[in-house]
Amino acid sequence: MSTSVYGAHEAKVYYIEETTYGETPATPTMNGIGSIENVEPALNPSNIKVRGIGSRDLQFIKKGLRQVNLRVQYNPPNITFLEYVTSLKSLSVEVFYEKTSGIISLLHKGCRIDRLTVECSVEDLLKVTAELMGQNVAVGTAKIGASYVPHEGAVAWYESYVKKATTTLERVSDFKFVIANNLKRVPVIRATNGFLLKYLPERHRQLSGELTFEFESKEEFDDVINDTEFTLEFGLGSTNKAVFSNCKWENVSTPTRIEDLVALKAPFIAKTVAIS
Repeated sequence: MSTSVYGAHEAKVYYIEETTYGETPATPTMNGIGSIENVEPALNPSNIKVRGIGSRDLQFIKKGLRQVNLRVQYNPPNITFLEYVTSLKSLSVEVFYEKTSGIISLLHKGCRIDRLTVECSVEDLLKVTAELMGQNVAVGTAKIGASYVPHEGAVAWYESYVKKATTTLERVSDFKFVIANNLKRVPVIRATNGFLLKYLPERHRQLSGELTFEFESKEEFDDVINDTEFTLEFGLGSTNKAVFSNCKWENVSTPTRIEDLVALKAPFIAKTVAIS
């Protein structure tokens, strides 16, 4: 039975790099991100609620700074999209829902990646969660691209690896790392489009993550006691990798429970990262 309600199987996500911030190139060739597991467009008008004497109720509701957010979780076929977390180039990202009876297009303009999380666990695929901030959303009933090029593929856990310095770690069952750019929405007083941000600059960057080891060694406890600094390298499929330098363990713990094996949890922080 046909229905007017859209399902996840009718949704797609594509992007194009912007030349001018907040402006989508004309008739673009849109690029796929990968196998999308979840996408969540969100638009907040930041309403200003005006009260005054003489009434218990609001007297006015004025729109404030428009906040555009987009969260995408996907299985990466390559590093093409996730590299934008370090390059910080701006993107136009289109989320569209398509039926033969009609299309709903949500074009997010002026997007940059605020926070990126990469996770890998045994018996699973590499997963990326990208949280983007944008300047504006254009809503339409037609797709904006001249063509759409999908990026397909996925990286399984056995196609990844973890190295500490030059040594491959073969005790790791799970890893996660996070790159947070701490973007800030910056509006200015202006008569035209004053409710839209003008700048979306990055601030201090936070690099962190966590490894879960099968508990076979005291090495991580030694690192904490000796205040050891090290490099961690994570395989992202093919020859791609993320290298975190000047790392230190934030904490080392070994939760020990009855009738279970002992795992070692080791969160880390780093000073720099390079994705290639």
